[in-house]
Order: sequence, then C-alpha cells, then structure tokens
Amino acid sequence: MSIRWGYSPKTEKFIPLADFPADKYLIIVRQAIENLGWQLSHVSESGIIAYTPLSFQSYSEEISVRIQNNFAVVKSECVGIQLLFNDYGKNETNLEKLFHEFEYVQYHLQDQWDEQVKSFHEYVAQQDDNYFEKAPLAVKNKIKNIFYLFIPRKGYAATPILLLLNIFCFGAWILLLIAMPFYLVATQSPTPEIMAQKVLDTKLIGHINRKLVLEGDYWRLISYQFLHGSLRHLFFNMYAFVYLGLIIENKIGWKKFLFIYLISGVCGGLTSIAHHENIYTVGASGAIMGLFGATMALLLNQFFEKAANKALLISTVLVLVIMLINGSISPIVDNACHLGGLASGFLITYMLVFDHQWRFKKISPTIKYVSIAAIFGTFTYGVTTLTPLYQHDEFWKLKIEFDKNMRAFDQVLWMKASYSKIEKEQRVYQHGIKPSKANLEVTKKMARLKLNKKYTLDKNLKTKLAQETYEAAELLLKDVKSDHQYKRQVSDKINNIIQMQVKFRDSLAHSKRPSFALD
Repeated sequence: MSIRWGYSPKTEKFIPLADFPADKYLIIVRQAIENLGWQLSHVSESGIIAYTPLSFQSYSEEISVRIQNNFAVVKSECVGIQLLFNDYGKNETNLEKLFHEFEYVQYHLQDQWDEQVKSFHEYVAQQDDNYFEKAPLAVKNKIKNIFYLFIPRKGYAATPILLLLNIFCFGAWILLLIAMPFYLVATQSPTPEIMAQKVLDTKLIGHINRKLVLEGDYWRLISYQFLHGSLRHLFFNMYAFVYLGLIIENKIGWKKFLFIYLISGVCGGLTSIAHHENIYTVGASGAIMGLFGATMALLLNQFFEKAANKALLISTVLVLVIMLINGSISPIVDNACHLGGLASGFLITYMLVFDHQWRFKKISPTIKYVSIAAIFGTFTYGVTTLTPLYQHDEFWKLKIEFDKNMRAFDQVLWMKASYSKIEKEQRVYQHGIKPSKANLEVTKKMARLKLNKKYTLDKNLKTKLAQETYEAAELLLKDVKSDHQYKRQVSDKINNIIQMQVKFRDSLAHSKRPSFALD
C-alpha cells in the first residue's frame, strides 16, 4: 500500500490503450464502478467520474477515467481536506480494486459487446462532453505542483491573489517586529517602558479589539483578515482557504467569491467584538469560515451534480465540525468570529446565488447586492451602537495606582515602638492618611467608568477598602495622639480590612488583563 502526501493527495495511472477501443474501455470501467458500489457522477465519450461512499476509512474520493491521446488516465483523488495531509493509502487501494474488478467485468462482457457498445453510445450522446471542465475538482486537476497555487488562471483568480496578500502581510509584519527594537535603540527611546509599549503596539498592529474598533478604528475589520499570529497559524488557514477556493471560485465567479470573503470576514470581526469584551483577534478564519458557509449553501441547494454534491457535503461537514470543536475547546481560538463568518457566508451566498428562494422568477444582481448591503449595514450599526464600550484599560491604570497606595498604607502597620510620638504622627500621616485619602479620589474616578460585572465587583471592593483604610488611618492617628487609648478599636478596624481582602480575593482573581486570540 502506497501512501500519498501533499495538498491534494491522489494516485494517477496512465494506461496505454493501443488497439483497445476507448468506448469498450469506458464500458468496462462503468460496470466495474457499479459492481464496487461507487456512485457514478458522469459518463461521456471523454471519460467517467464516480465517488466512493462514506466509510470508517474514507469520506469519499473522486474516481475518474479520462481518455486522452490513446491513453486512459485513471485517477483516485481525495475530495476533502485530509488530516496530516496524506491519504493513508486510500487512493492506491481504490485503483487496485478498480483494476481487479476491470478484469472480472471484461471477461463476463466479452459475448455482449455489440449490445453494450450500442447502449453506451445512445447514452453518451445525451451527456455533456465538457463536464470535466465543470466538475468539482476541475481546477484542482490543473494544479501540477505547489507553485501553481500562486498563479491566477481562469476559474482561479481571486484565490491566489488573496493567498499572496496574506503571505506578504505576514512577512511584512515579521520584518517590522524584527526591525522595531533596532529602530528604537537607534532613536534612543527614553525608557524601557516606552520601548516595550512600542513593541507591543507593533505586535498588535491590525488586530481587532472591541475598544479600538468602537473608538473609530473600523479599518481593523479588514486588516485583521490578512494578518496571522504565527507561521503555523498562517499555514493552516491558507491550506483551508486554497481548498475552498479551488472548489467554489470556479463555480460562483471571482467577484462573488471575493465579496463573500471580505464581508464574511467583517461580520466575523463584528461578532467577535460583540462577544468578547477585551481580547485582540487576528487571522483569516472569519473570512474562511464565510467560504465554508458559502460552500454549505451551495451543497444544501444541490449546486453540484448529485453524487459529487454528496461527496463534497460529507467531507465539508466533517472538516467544519472538527474546526468548530477545536475552536470551542481551545482558549486561544476566537470561535465567535468563526460562527459569525460561517453564518454570514451562508446567508450571503443563499441570497446572492439562488433566485428560486426569493419567491420571484428573477431578481436582478443589483437588487441582490443592495439587499445584502442593507442587512450588512443594519448588522454593523446594531453591533457598533449596542455593544457596550467598557473602560477596562482606564480601570487597570487606576487599579495600579490604588494598589500602590495600599502598599504604602501597609507600612504604617509596622511602626516601631521606639519611635517618638512626633515620628509616629508623621509616619501615620505620610503612610496612612495621605495614601488612603488618595485612594478615595481614585475610587471616585473608578465610579465614573463603564465596567462589566466582574470589574464592577472589583471597583466596589476597592471603594469599601478605600473608605475603611481612611477611617483606620484617622483612628490610628487619633490613637497615637491620645497615647494609645484607641488601641482596641484600631485592632478591630485592621482585622476588618484583612477580612474584606480575604473575602473578595477570589473575585479579584477573575479580573484579567486583555488576552489574545487566533482567528
């Protein structure tokens, strides 16, 4: 058993026909395919296409036999994306079965040639002899090696351009990340903090984030589609993208393909910022899931020939399920973006391609695009106006200031007994009254911020702590001035503050910094 590797694993044999009639060869092949239980998709004078059924070992391969220059080109090719990029020997096994059955059929048809040939020619006279140029894998068959994937051609124009653009943007981003530290050193940036912030800004260039988008950076809904977080991220996204491009661009045209890609990517981005409060997302998966949605719309509406449609539907659903499951269990995958892209791609294709679903005989392309634009505009307006814009970054800055004051307050609790009364009063004022009073002002600023429930809980705790520490500092100062007549009350106040901190410790742990996701 020979295992085939590559983007589109396949096994291909060239059989010289010599004096063997091509029509008789195809008759035998057709009967052999029927005997094997494979689904015939197309039969003509040019050749035959069939698909293997679903099994534990396979989710369908395309079996084709084409007559070219007195040769029979016999091929088995995987229809869907293969895990680990190999066919596990399925294609080689398919051809072995076909050739074995071929010999059996040839022997049993030897006394029926005249009848079989007549029936065959009557049948193929009614078939489309150019179907091989329209079959689902027609464009894939023109890809001789990996370099052909980057060359625009008829039926495959937008895909290679988008592929190259994604690769170029990733390369430019990597070069910018490498060059930025050297540039900052050369320009003598004043502090390590500023340098670190500029490097972080470079790393997040083009990402989508709720705060950034809702504050006016709407261009990020396009830019994030062409950037990736790692070479592995880029590779797997482009692998799925090219697979879909080879299958559907030839069917719907490059303009619709590009339209679906971009709009689905934007809708995926909008869904992401509506769902996630404060993460940074980057990647083409939202747009790619839009193409998966487009493929599902085509398949569910029987856009391809019946047997081909079934094979593609099985393989596409399996790959789609794997991607969605991975997105749901992986903490770094933005599944909200995936689902938004998938749904929008399905809807756009459904509206754009199928007239019969509109309850009208014919809808002009202009009306279709206007209708889609109206729905897209309504969705965009709804997300951008109804999605709350939380001020978590501002809260974190105030939180740092608050914690700094709390650490200063802790120092007042460790005063030495040997200090003079004046020294104690000064220490209480410097490390108790002053920082606790400053925190009262900090919590007033926090109260004006728009926060989610977790941050609101954190803010409420800090407000209580600020009030308690200020009261404790005043009581401690009063205790020092009165030669420790309020020692018991001070002790109770400090214990209360400690209990408050312990009580809300778990709640505080839930307040997290912004995170990152791959789309």
